[in-house]
Amino acid sequence: MPPRKRRRFGPPEKEKYRVNRRIRIREVFLIDAEGNQVGAMPTSKALKMAEEAGLDLVEVAPNARPPVCRILDYGKFKYEQKKKQRGKPKTQSSVLKEIRVRPKIDINDVEIKVRKAREFLEAGNKVQVTCLFRGREMAYQSLGREVLERVVEMLEDIAKLERSPRMEGRRMNILLARKAGYVPKAKPAEAPEPSEDEEAPQVEASEAEGAGAEAEEAGSQPEAQAPEAEPAPEKAPEGGGGAA
Repeated sequence: MPPRKRRRFGPPEKEKYRVNRRIRIREVFLIDAEGNQVGAMPTSKALKMAEEAGLDLVEVAPNARPPVCRILDYGKFKYEQKKKQRGKPKTQSSVLKEIRVRPKIDINDVEIKVRKAREFLEAGNKVQVTCLFRGREMAYQSLGREVLERVVEMLEDIAKLERSPRMEGRRMNILLARKAGYVPKAKPAEAPEPSEDEEAPQVEASEAEGAGAEAEEAGSQPEAQAPEAEPAPEKAPEGGGGAA
């Protein structure tokens, strides 16, 4: 039968707090299970009180003099601590970004580099601005320093200088980080364009109004009056009578 392989486990989890008999100091400041401050007393007496209550004696403030201990349920206490730890929001890890310039860089190129650095800073990242010197450019270190200082001035509203210019071989670099109180400016909202469905009823309404106006104009004209009839001619008397 082949030998059984031993399972290897990681190291046991290190306890953050000293509990019960692991508290080896002679005197402690005790807080009981109800949260009342009992005061300083021998550790042996505090342990006895915890045992009588069926709970644990936990050292919660080891750096105090004397150390502060509480009587509580250690298992429940550990569970609550882990629950609080899980509930904490995770801090966004900062990433180091790099922007490279040259000692004789054009001002337009500097502005492009600065816009990119601003994007990195607004995202919460740190930015290292590096000026590269090649060949005889090492004689123009003062120009490289001026370029880096110009970058700092253009970003002074958002960035703080964490590391001043320093040479590393053929590179001069600085380190920028976003200011703590900086708030990114909100972009103005664009007005939505009207859709075709919204424009159609307006056109129909205007046509209807035009038709209604024409109808009203036609109805307001006076009606043509019929011509008056001419009077009939008078008849001549019959018999042709003369003078009497």
